[in-house]
Amino acid sequence: MAQLDNTLQMLKDLTDANGIPGNEREPREVMKKYISEYADDISTDHLGSLIAKKSGKAGASKIMITGHLDEIGFMISNVDDNGFLKFQTVGGWWNQVMLAQRVRVMTNKGDIIGVIGSKPPHILPPEQRKKPVEIKDMFIDIGASSKKEAAEFGVRPGDSVVPVCDFTVMNNEKLLMAKAWDNRIGCAIAIEVLKRLQGQEHSADVYGVGAVQEEIGLRGAKTAANKVQPDIGFAVDVGIAGDTPGVSDNDAIADMGKGPQILIYDHSMVSHKGLRDFVTDLADKHEIPYQFDAMSGGGTDAGSIHLSGHGVPSLAITVPTRYIHTHAAILHRDDFEHAVQLLVEVAKALDEETIKEIKQNA
Repeated sequence: MAQLDNTLQMLKDLTDANGIPGNEREPREVMKKYISEYADDISTDHLGSLIAKKSGKAGASKIMITGHLDEIGFMISNVDDNGFLKFQTVGGWWNQVMLAQRVRVMTNKGDIIGVIGSKPPHILPPEQRKKPVEIKDMFIDIGASSKKEAAEFGVRPGDSVVPVCDFTVMNNEKLLMAKAWDNRIGCAIAIEVLKRLQGQEHSADVYGVGAVQEEIGLRGAKTAANKVQPDIGFAVDVGIAGDTPGVSDNDAIADMGKGPQILIYDHSMVSHKGLRDFVTDLADKHEIPYQFDAMSGGGTDAGSIHLSGHGVPSLAITVPTRYIHTHAAILHRDDFEHAVQLLVEVAKALDEETIKEIKQNA
């Protein structure tokens, strides 16, 4: 791989880190390493969400920009007598993207590489070959010959399992492939916003948050929001890119490289109209590209943030991404850059009076 610039190195470190819901230590340490220089205070809540505060000029209001640290993965539930590992999913998986994929089992003795297997199709009845293999019929093969040997390797129930996919700059150098874009890109945006606010005047305190356990119910954002008590909340996450074969505008309308998505609604939240209008007007003023989008299924941490306290005007800003919730996803660097640029301008413009006006324009 060619020499990476500082931003790409941050993105590599974030996505190469391993952390399923409930075990986000690795990505939290990476995010802390990169964001500490730009924060006046670093803390965690009791679930492990990272909270980095950059103090504003007035300090009367609080803006919370949240990516989530966790990635989808698996957890070992049992080891059979022949050393094969049974597992449960942690986060949303589609059966068809799992078989024959390499995984990393995180044990107390170190990481072990394995592969997800099942009965070979050659010995299945013809009708069964046409059906996707159910997750309950899959297993992880780590090369152990027995339950005893798997235990000697360090494997035990409860161990985390993550996909294997190294961060890759593609031939089109704007396109970046990695596991865990969902949602280390949101964490990277939070880091970069605090970085670019250095030397910039902003009235409100800005909090860059790496939330835990988003993939299993938007949990860390709930506890982090209760700790921060923000006046305005943003979730920064991945969205669906609709620019691959077979996807129509009725399925997904956003394309990679045409700007971040302003989410109108999803399963967890209808976006706050006053905040949405403020953000899009500001984007228009600064000629920052963006796209509108909506998702009938799925949600973001904004779903928890907006219900905290007495209610928090919130908005989800997402980066169009191909192949989310698989081993390897692809996004466009320009969309990341424009999301950061937009949130920097938002943070600079959100003073106390403006926030009051937004709250009145629900």
